[in-house]
Amino acid sequence: MSKKTIVVQIPCLNEEKGLPHVIQNIKSKIPRCRIIVYDNGSDDNSVNVALKKGAEVRHVDKKGKGNVVRRMFSDQIEADYFIMIDGDNTYDVSKLDDMVKLMTKFNYDMLIGKRIHKDSSAYRKGHVIGNKFFSNFVNLFFGKDITDIFSGLRIFTKRFVKTFPLYSQEFEIEAELTIHALEQRMSVYEYDCFYSARSEGSYSKLSTVKDGIKILKLILILIKDEKPLFFFSIFSLSFLIFSLLIGIPVIRDFYLTGLVEKIPSAILAGFLMMLSFLSFFSGLILDIIKKLRYENKRMNFLLYKD
Repeated sequence: MSKKTIVVQIPCLNEEKGLPHVIQNIKSKIPRCRIIVYDNGSDDNSVNVALKKGAEVRHVDKKGKGNVVRRMFSDQIEADYFIMIDGDNTYDVSKLDDMVKLMTKFNYDMLIGKRIHKDSSAYRKGHVIGNKFFSNFVNLFFGKDITDIFSGLRIFTKRFVKTFPLYSQEFEIEAELTIHALEQRMSVYEYDCFYSARSEGSYSKLSTVKDGIKILKLILILIKDEKPLFFFSIFSLSFLIFSLLIGIPVIRDFYLTGLVEKIPSAILAGFLMMLSFLSFFSGLILDIIKKLRYENKRMNFLLYKD
């Protein structure tokens, strides 16, 4: 591991309470790493605390964690591994060097710090339920057992960082990172990491309902983009069912009387049937385009050279 260069990147917004402990603990575990704090407009003493602890500070004006990660990944920084960790001092970094060793030994593309908590104040019940729901939802469509898709502690290879097509702007970034890795069939591993309560005086910027809606919206968009045939087939089947429910009585009356007595229903049934066929064939076309996009992203990833 001594031959590997490591950069630790810390998204930060008003984390003066926990940030100094995060920086100090990381330095004690990986003394030779480079630590960069990405400040997203803090109005407390976070920047001064980071500088005092010997970290570099870079400023990101556009609000949102996704925008911070976009800046982190796009900066011209040379390293073998990139560690992303929140600055709130909730993640136990005592095994961080072991996690890096696993990255080297097994050539993982991304390693996720799976949060294990004993203190109920560390991990709100709503967040636990939401994480479990979204994790199962993602696994259902992308086919791998990842139990903590929202973890803020991750280790990436340089190849992953420099080929990741980031879309998110806010807290849904962790879900996008996970889905991208699963969709591209990268080598991903979860490592148990103890998760504790925030430092006293520190508060979470995550809104359970508001950010949950944004995360669900992102996941649905990614399902549409990555599984278009499945996505549009659901609409096609729905339109088909409604068309038959409305149209069968019209057909039955015509068979019995020779007359179309419910003309509006007949028109609506025909329109819904057309939508059903259009949805299905749209899914087929987009599925072909998706395969081309997948191959391009995969080739960019495999052909990336340091």
